[in-house]
Amino acid sequence: MTTTTGRDADASLRHLHARLAALDTHVRAAVERRRAGVHGPDDPFRGLYVSEEDVDRLLAGPVEPLRALAEEDVRAIESDADAAVAAGVDLRLRRLATSFELDAADAELLLVALAPDLDARFERLYGYLHDDVSRRRASVGLALELAGTLLDPADARHRLISGTLVTGGLVVVEDGERPFLTRSLRVPDRVAMHLLGDDHPDPALVPFLAPLHPSHSGEPAALARVLAGGAALVHIRERGSSAGRSLAAAALEQVGLGAVALDVAALDGTETVAALTLAALREARLRGAGLVVGPVERLAELDRAALRRLAEATWPVVLTGTSSWDPSWSRNIPLLLELDPPPHDARAQMWRDALGKQLPKGVDAAAATEPFRLGPEQVERAARAALLSAALGDRPLDAGDLQAGARSQNAAGLERLARRIRPRVAWDDLILPDRTARHVREIAERAAQRERVLEEWQMGGKRAGDRGIVALFSGESGTGKTMAAEVLAGALGLDLYTIDLATVVDKYIGETEKNLDRIFAEADSVNAVLFFDEADAIFGKRSEVKDAHDKYANVETAYLLQRLETFDGIAILATNLKANIDEAFARRLDAVVDFPMPDVEHRRKLWDHCLRPGVPRARELDLDFCARAFELSGGNIKNIAFAASYLAAAGHGDVGMSELMRATAREYRKLGRLCTPSEFGPYYDLVSETDVA
Repeated sequence: MTTTTGRDADASLRHLHARLAALDTHVRAAVERRRAGVHGPDDPFRGLYVSEEDVDRLLAGPVEPLRALAEEDVRAIESDADAAVAAGVDLRLRRLATSFELDAADAELLLVALAPDLDARFERLYGYLHDDVSRRRASVGLALELAGTLLDPADARHRLISGTLVTGGLVVVEDGERPFLTRSLRVPDRVAMHLLGDDHPDPALVPFLAPLHPSHSGEPAALARVLAGGAALVHIRERGSSAGRSLAAAALEQVGLGAVALDVAALDGTETVAALTLAALREARLRGAGLVVGPVERLAELDRAALRRLAEATWPVVLTGTSSWDPSWSRNIPLLLELDPPPHDARAQMWRDALGKQLPKGVDAAAATEPFRLGPEQVERAARAALLSAALGDRPLDAGDLQAGARSQNAAGLERLARRIRPRVAWDDLILPDRTARHVREIAERAAQRERVLEEWQMGGKRAGDRGIVALFSGESGTGKTMAAEVLAGALGLDLYTIDLATVVDKYIGETEKNLDRIFAEADSVNAVLFFDEADAIFGKRSEVKDAHDKYANVETAYLLQRLETFDGIAILATNLKANIDEAFARRLDAVVDFPMPDVEHRRKLWDHCLRPGVPRARELDLDFCARAFELSGGNIKNIAFAASYLAAAGHGDVGMSELMRATAREYRKLGRLCTPSEFGPYYDLVSETDVA
C-alpha cells in the first residue's frame, strides 16, 4: 500500500495546483468568448432571459471548440511530474490516473468537475459560463467545452455515461431529468480529500470496514504468487471461521498492496449495497489496496448486480464466505481457494496476539476453547470479552473467562429457531449408573481431543462432517438425558440449544426440511451443542410407501441422513423410543448411550441430591425408605422434592415424611399410578384423600 511522506504531499499538492492554474487559463479564455457575444458584461438580467440577439447567435450554429487546454503549459507541468515520479515521488493525481486507468481526457474532465471544490472562484466563473448564476458546478456541456480538442466527439459522451470516471465513482452525473449536456458533474468528497492528502476513509464505509488481523492459517505466499501473476478475482471459501479475510490481507501485503476489508453481513437494502460496494472499490483503488469483501453469500442475496460489478472489476478483489462459487455471479473466472479452520497452533498464536501479556502462564487458551471454531477477528473480540469477565470478578483471567468470551461470539440467529440453555450443572449433578456416566464422558473427551486425532494424528478427512459428533441418548422420560446433554455442553464450555419440534415439523410438504436446513445452517456458525428432544418424531424409521404421506415422510428422513453427514458440530438426539429411530442413523451415530431407570442405590443418591443442602430436613426424614419403596425416575424425584419443599415452606416447617408422602402421592396421580399401602407402608396414613383424588 502506498504511503505519502511530507515531501510527497508537498509535491502532490504543487502538481494539483499547477493543473488547476492551467485550467484557470482555459476558463479565462472561455469567459472572453462569452463576453464577445451579444450580452454586455454589465447586463443585470444575464441568465434570466433569452433575447432576440441570443436566438440569432444560437441559430448561427455551434462555435468551434477551444484549443487544447493550454497545451504548452500542461506539457511543462507533466514533464516536471514525470521527473518527480522517476525520482520516487508519489503524486496523487498521477497515481489516481494509473489506478483508475484514466487517459489525459479523463483526467482533464475530472479536474474540470473538481475545480469548484478546491477553489471557490470557479463556482462564480462556472455560473457565468452557464449563463445561470445558480449553476456553480460544471455541466456536461461545459466540461466537454473546456476539455477542448482533447476529446474525440465520437466517445466524448461515453466518458460521462459509462466511462471509468463514472463507473469508478470519481465523478457523479446529477440531475438525471435534465438534458444530458446540462446535467451537473460532482466529484465525491472522498476523491477531493484524497487528492488533497487526506487518507481518512469515506464516512459511509466506516461502519462496515472490518479490522485486519495477522493470518495464522492457509498459505498467504501461494495466494500472493497468484495475485502477483495478474489474478484479479479470488474466492476463499471458509469452513467455520472468518480467517479468509486475514489470509487475503496477508497475501495482498506480500505483493505490495494494502487491504480494504468490507463486512456486508449487516447490510440491508439494494440501494445501500450498490453505493457501498462502489465506494469500497473506489477506496481500495485510491489507497492502492486490494478489496476484501465477505460474506459473499450475503452480498449475492442482497444485490447480485453489485456482486457482479465487484467480481468483474479490473482491480484485485477477494471474496470470502462459506458458500461455493456460483458461476452466474461473474463472467470472470476466479481463483477458488478452500480454507480449513485454523489448527491448534494457529489458534494458540491468535489468542497470544489478542491477549499478549494478559494471558496468564499455564493457561492454554486454545485448549480451553478447542470446541470453538473462531477466526482472528472473533478471537480478538472474545479476548476483550474474557478480560471484561475477569475484571467483573476481580480475579486473574482463567479458562472459564476464555470460554465465556468465545461464547459471546455466537450469532443470535439460532435463538430464533431453538431455545438456548446456559449450562448450570456439572458432572457432580449427574447421577447415573457408572456405565452410562462413562459413555457420556467419552463423548466429552472425543470432542476435546478432536484436534489431536484429526489434525496431529491426521485421522481426519477433508470433507465436511469429519469433525462432527452425533450421539443418541435413549431411555424413559426423566432418566437424565436432557441433564446429561447440559452437563456435556457445560464441560465443553458451550451453550446448549434445544430444538423445539413445534418450530420444525410443518404440515406442508417440504417445509420441515427447510426448517431443519435453517437450523443446521445457523448451527454451522454457532459454537454450541444441538439437542433434539423426542428425536423419533423427525428421525423416525422409513416405511413402505403406500401413499403420498409415506413418500414425503421418507423424504424428510433421507434429508436428515444426508444433512448429518455434513454437520461439523455436536448434536445430541434424545428419544424414549429407541426402536423407532431409523436404522440408517446407526452408522452416522458416534455414540449410543442408554439411560436406564435408576436402581435403589441411585434413587437414594437422587433423593439426597434433589433435596439440596439448604433445604431444612426433619429428623424423621427416611430417604432410604423412599429409595426402596418408590420406583421413580430422577425427573419424578426432582418434582417430588420441589413440591415437598413448597409444602414445607407454606407450613413454616421442615421437609419431613408428611410433605414427601403428599408430594409423592400427587406425582403418582400425574403418572396415573395408584397409591397403595404396600408401597407407602407405614407412611400411607400421611397421604390424604385430596392428594390421591
